[in-house]
Amino acid sequence: MSTNDRALVDVRDIAEPAAPPKEALPRFETPIVPKSTIAGRALIAVVAIMTFLSSVTTGAVILVRSAASDWQSEVAREVTVQVRPASGRNLEADVARVVEIVRGFPGIGEVRPYSKEESARLLEPWLGSGLPLDDLPVPRIVAVRIARGAAPDLAQLQALLTEQVPTATLDDHRGFIERMRAMGQAAFLGGLAVLALVLAATVLSVTFATRGAIATNRPVVEVLHLIGAKNSFISHHFQQRFLGFGLQGGLIGGGCAIALYALLDLAGRRVVGTAAGDQFAALFGTFSIGVFGYVAIVGQIALIALVTAMASRRTVSRTLEAIQ
Repeated sequence: MSTNDRALVDVRDIAEPAAPPKEALPRFETPIVPKSTIAGRALIAVVAIMTFLSSVTTGAVILVRSAASDWQSEVAREVTVQVRPASGRNLEADVARVVEIVRGFPGIGEVRPYSKEESARLLEPWLGSGLPLDDLPVPRIVAVRIARGAAPDLAQLQALLTEQVPTATLDDHRGFIERMRAMGQAAFLGGLAVLALVLAATVLSVTFATRGAIATNRPVVEVLHLIGAKNSFISHHFQQRFLGFGLQGGLIGGGCAIALYALLDLAGRRVVGTAAGDQFAALFGTFSIGVFGYVAIVGQIALIALVTAMASRRTVSRTLEAIQ
């Protein structure tokens, strides 16, 4: 064997170095439905705004209902005894006797007779101030407050007063209470009608916003359908993603409404005892919607999120039917 042949053999016997293994390309898993899109952010904004409006309306209805109930209960606990002046009778003695009878009657909490000057001031809005009222038969008022939880027999009290003080008349404000009850019911029903309209507008707005967001993802639906994904699989993913959008927007809007009513409740408690606070409390009651109000707002958040999810599922199903 020649030297050249041995060189060839030696070269052939040398093993070629093994090629280094190719590194696997990194894999990035992305959700089927994009998390952050312009349509998704717009849907969250619409859900947040409508949830805030519906939650504020719900709280307002609860406040109106609570204020009307407080008015009725307060007025129902107040009774007025009117003692008229009559010839041959001592008005001051009649008033004192009425106070004694009423205070001794079961179920009565407080009794406060109005003085002559206080009775005259009650007429100032109609007759003006500074007028001599000595010659006018101005009746005297005795304000009576029923004890909380008691139900005294007012008919028996009226009969007792008529027997011992014939010039005394008991007024239980029944007509005023009935008018107030009718006004409160009308305000409550009106608030419910407004709330129903706001909720309907919320559902419609969320539904159309969801359909618009789904429309931007129509190519994703078509691609998934063409590669063989089941309709239930596609609908489930879109429903899950848009349920998250609805919850996010609902929590933003509902959370703002809860914060608003919490601040109003805190501000109302800070002005308790002041003149302005007492006037607002007399007209509107407290600004607290209570546990029921907060539970109602949380329920609306869940309802709107559910509407968003169902609207997305229905829209995706219709898109798939159109593709087939």
